[in-house]
Amino acid sequence: MKPLEKLLKKPGSHLPARPAAPPAPGSGPGPGSGPRRQSLSRPPPTPPDEPGGEGRWLELRPPEAPLRSPEDPSPGGDREPPSPEPPPPPARCGCGCAPPAPAPPERLLPALLERLPAGGGHGRGCPAESLLDDVVLTHSLFLPTERFLQQLLQHFVLVGGSPPPRWEGGAGLRRKRAVLAVLLQFLETYKGLLQEEESAGRVIKELYLLIMKDTSLYHDLEDEILKLHQLVETVELRVADETPPPNKQVKPLFRHFRRIDSCLQTRVAFRGSDEIFCRVYLPDHSYVTIRSRLSASVQDILASVTEKLQHSEERGHQTLILVAVASSGEKAVLQPSEECVFTTLGINSHLFACARDSFDALVPLPEEIPVVAGDSELQRAEPEEIANHLTAFHWELFRCVHELEFVDYVFHGERGRRETANLELLLQRCSEVQHWVGTELLLCEALGRRAHLLKKLIKVAAICKQNQDMLSFYAIVIGLNNAAVSRLRLTWEKLPGKFKNLFRKFENLTDPCRNHKTYREVLAKMKPPLIPFVPLILKDLTFLHEGSKTLLDGLVNVEKLHCIAEKVRTVRKYRSRPLCLELEASPSQLQTKAYVRQLRVIDNPALLGELSRKLEPGGQ
Repeated sequence: MKPLEKLLKKPGSHLPARPAAPPAPGSGPGPGSGPRRQSLSRPPPTPPDEPGGEGRWLELRPPEAPLRSPEDPSPGGDREPPSPEPPPPPARCGCGCAPPAPAPPERLLPALLERLPAGGGHGRGCPAESLLDDVVLTHSLFLPTERFLQQLLQHFVLVGGSPPPRWEGGAGLRRKRAVLAVLLQFLETYKGLLQEEESAGRVIKELYLLIMKDTSLYHDLEDEILKLHQLVETVELRVADETPPPNKQVKPLFRHFRRIDSCLQTRVAFRGSDEIFCRVYLPDHSYVTIRSRLSASVQDILASVTEKLQHSEERGHQTLILVAVASSGEKAVLQPSEECVFTTLGINSHLFACARDSFDALVPLPEEIPVVAGDSELQRAEPEEIANHLTAFHWELFRCVHELEFVDYVFHGERGRRETANLELLLQRCSEVQHWVGTELLLCEALGRRAHLLKKLIKVAAICKQNQDMLSFYAIVIGLNNAAVSRLRLTWEKLPGKFKNLFRKFENLTDPCRNHKTYREVLAKMKPPLIPFVPLILKDLTFLHEGSKTLLDGLVNVEKLHCIAEKVRTVRKYRSRPLCLELEASPSQLQTKAYVRQLRVIDNPALLGELSRKLEPGGQ
């Protein structure tokens, strides 16, 4: 089982527990086996008949009974029950806004429009402004994006046509301002994701044209319309009938092509419509290179493979299946309707196309790195260089993850996933760093050099923590706690006492007790920019998802929406300032940079265990 799978499955591990764990990825017995391979640390999908999943209902509580946050420690003997107090009056901001009330899904947007300000005067923390951000971030939980935008368009058309008598005077202008405010917030939040929303792009363009025609009637809206025009110019909206731009750049997918010129470039966000090159292997380990959309279905991938093979002797006439094969030998048949399969593969997993009767004969590719002793870049480079390049690369990956990917990853899962490629790749990288630690140590045969390498990795973890790169820090500590590494008793005994004590502190920091209380306290003291341990954010969102209902008696659970949005806003806060690291451009630094960005790791637990026993046969 992969370390990140244990993270959300096993409460006693260093990774957060999840309510119900699915089978390990790729553990199906053979062709036609159960559901597809799930990506790393993906929380289990909820039953389709329950909007918010199983578990307790998140009640629409009165102000005297606030919801316990996922960050709060789990209830225990050291916590006294709060004494009952009389409910305080509803909080209001300086402009007199009342907090939002629950409403049916179709009425939440009208209720929001009624609350938004007619002009300025609403400060930070105003319930109306907070509700606006909450609804834009989480509306897909109760209302599809296209319907949400259609509602917004209908409200603007209603005001521009024959508004009801109660909108006479300044009320019509106020409602137009409210529609503009929602649309601006929507565009600013979604940004690049709108490239994938074809139906949403059509509605936005229609609403945009209506608003532009109204400038002669409502000169007071010029500032908002100018901002809207700038956003629409910036965001590339797609419409189904439009011709795609010619000569679109084709991107090599993460890890599939190990080229120095590619890995040294700054990482950019992947979108489902991006075209990539990918290798699909055949049973004899030959391969074909296909050009495909990142979001392509298995059926489309097989069609491209069949087209490539149509000139060969008999292969083109066979019905092919697509199989994900891990380095450990685990195999999973991918169903024809599945999409976005490239980013859900394991670290050293590959796609194989074969006839169904050839499934049992499939074997994994040979290990990508030689299982022999030898010096590596880690042994040559200084710990500061390794740690700084890890932080710089992980910051690039973290910046590529859109904040809405966290919502899609947990709440939509396999049933309605839209855009989670960048989050999937970041989670794969976290797992990759964990295996990198074990690979480097277990390929070092000399005891003295191995102990020195262990000390260096602890130094790297310390510098990553100093850089506020908690993702790298956590991954290295988890890698050092891998069973194949922790059993190396002779190696750990040669570690100086100072570093033994330092590693014990690191273990205490990553201790999951009381819902990762120590880590959360340390993280709360950090100021942006910082890279959090992303799987723990997913764990908190899973807690909110599995522990409450999205709809309660037909009303949208606005408290749940607010809790989800607050968690997503922490990601926004962590990236609110740019990361500044001084990295030289010398040849040796570029060599270290290429090494860090293209780690070659062994992720086969059986092979790692075998290497460990060869190094120290008598270890426990």
